Amino acid sequence: MRSADHNRADARGNAREQTYGLRKSAKTPWGNPIVYFFSLVLVAICIVPVLYIIIGAFRSNSQITRSPAGMPNPWVFDNYITVFTSTVFWSELLNSLVVSLGTMIGVVALALMVSFVIARYRFKFSGVLYSLFAAGMMFPITVAITPLYLLLRNLSLVNTHLGIILPQIAFGLPQAIIILVPFLKSIPVELEEAAELDGCSRLGFFARMVLPLSWPGVATVGILSFVASWNAYMLPLFLLNDSSKFTLPLGVQMFSSQHSVDTAQVLAFTSLSMIPALICFTIFQKKIVGGLAGAVKG
Repeated sequence: MRSADHNRADARGNAREQTYGLRKSAKTPWGNPIVYFFSLVLVAICIVPVLYIIIGAFRSNSQITRSPAGMPNPWVFDNYITVFTSTVFWSELLNSLVVSLGTMIGVVALALMVSFVIARYRFKFSGVLYSLFAAGMMFPITVAITPLYLLLRNLSLVNTHLGIILPQIAFGLPQAIIILVPFLKSIPVELEEAAELDGCSRLGFFARMVLPLSWPGVATVGILSFVASWNAYMLPLFLLNDSSKFTLPLGVQMFSSQHSVDTAQVLAFTSLSMIPALICFTIFQKKIVGGLAGAVKG
């Protein structure tokens, strides 16, 4: 009898909890409206300037002067056509692609190898090595720009794309290793032991198992390093003095100084220079979020 009474009491308690949960969910089906409000404000702060640049390039200079915050009336396409037909824009776009892709490949390849050693090998100073790379995130490239310039000048790498790629790889490694090490640690040891029993070497296990399983982290590291290199301004400004080797950030600055009175043209050049990075983030945003979430979880 006592057990039956306890069962009925538990059933009534569960029913009350379910009813309370349903009432609570019915009251706030969309979550906290304050959170949504501040989220929308942050999204507007990020998107409105970008939309202003893109839409402003469809206006003439007289329209911008009369109404700086107005919509195009009529829509003018000549600004984008002029930039598209310019050989300077395509030359700087190619330079940015070379530098960004070279940086991305170097960061991903080296970070994978270093992270594999730290995560899968057991040696005395593995924790110290990981902490050393983590400490590297506290030193931005702007802090070391003067000694870095002197070093690259002695190596005859000034005014070369390689002189930009190598330092960007070095300063991009700490973040990449911080992201990749948790992914590689999460791979079960039993999987590696099974691969060894099947005759798979360390390099074979790295190529056949580690790379596919750590793909979200690899994608995150690659995208972040590509976008960071695409938007880099300080290092190319110090190293490049030949306009034919300028990247797009330097090209935007040079174009805006040469066409300071043609605001519409400057907006068109600026919007076209940032579209590749925006497309990259838009397409791979889920992989970026998934990779960062996996790194934090690890």
